[in-house]
Amino acid sequence: MTISNETKIGALAAISITLLILGFSFLKGKNLFDKQKEIYAVFSKIEALNTSDPVRMNGYQVGKVSEIEASDPEMTGVVVTIRITKEINIPDNSYASINANPLGTTTVNIIKGTSSKYLNEGDTISTVITPGLLESFQGSLTPTLDKVNGALTSIDSLAEVFGGTLDPKTKASMQKMVANLEASSASLNAMLSAQGAIGKTMQNMNAITANLDHNKDTINQILSNVEKFSSNMSQLDLNATLEKLQKTADNLNATLAKINSNEGTLGLLMNDKKLYNNLNASANSLNILLQDFRLHPKRYVNVSVFGKKDKSQPLMKPLEDSLQGTPPLKQ
Repeated sequence: MTISNETKIGALAAISITLLILGFSFLKGKNLFDKQKEIYAVFSKIEALNTSDPVRMNGYQVGKVSEIEASDPEMTGVVVTIRITKEINIPDNSYASINANPLGTTTVNIIKGTSSKYLNEGDTISTVITPGLLESFQGSLTPTLDKVNGALTSIDSLAEVFGGTLDPKTKASMQKMVANLEASSASLNAMLSAQGAIGKTMQNMNAITANLDHNKDTINQILSNVEKFSSNMSQLDLNATLEKLQKTADNLNATLAKINSNEGTLGLLMNDKKLYNNLNASANSLNILLQDFRLHPKRYVNVSVFGKKDKSQPLMKPLEDSLQGTPPLKQ
């Protein structure tokens, strides 16, 4: 049976599309071959929660956030799709909360209930809002502010009661003290507001932790490179390398010591003037011999049968112009 080219192309296109869908789902944190179920949670705010953030129950990761979207155009809530990747049973009276960690990844925590009925595919889990770092700080200061305001009210009432019996100077001092306390309380409330110093500091801390979370892959890569570099450095035999360098330096020092001493030809040549003078005299004698041979060749080699023997005196010193040009030939 012959398969046409059109059938082959169609089958190849179908396989490519299937692989593309599977790869895209895998990159989004979905595994189509695992047994999974999805449940939903509706929050009024999600802090710094992102897709693929872990979902934990009793500290154990049971799934991840697969999708985040607004519940309606008025943003009355945010629907978080939770993909459960573990085969566990979640009681239907359990509830979910968002744990915004300033120094780590935001997670969704499922607090397990006690019901014998369990959540199924497509069910919605109850949610609670846990206060963030700024809200917790403000909440801890709220009772203190209430006590300060109560003290101010008591002092004001006390001043009204005893206003008639106190002299004007004492009354003015108490009023000034109350005004200072009110100003201090107002300043503290302003610092805790979103535009105050403490509020802005907490917002900056949240922004820094968000940036760290977004750049965690880069930070992990840098730490991995540092770990690889330190591992490579630990594998190097630095002691053997240092010993070889030390031996090389010792040999070089020994060679320089011999050169500086009178040992060897190089040392004698550099330190013994007698050897230098002998070499200079030998070079001078060789120069005289070569010049005499060039000027009076018949004195050394007689190539003519009837030639006349050269009876001139041999050359005893170099010619004056031997270093400047060619000496004149003897006629």
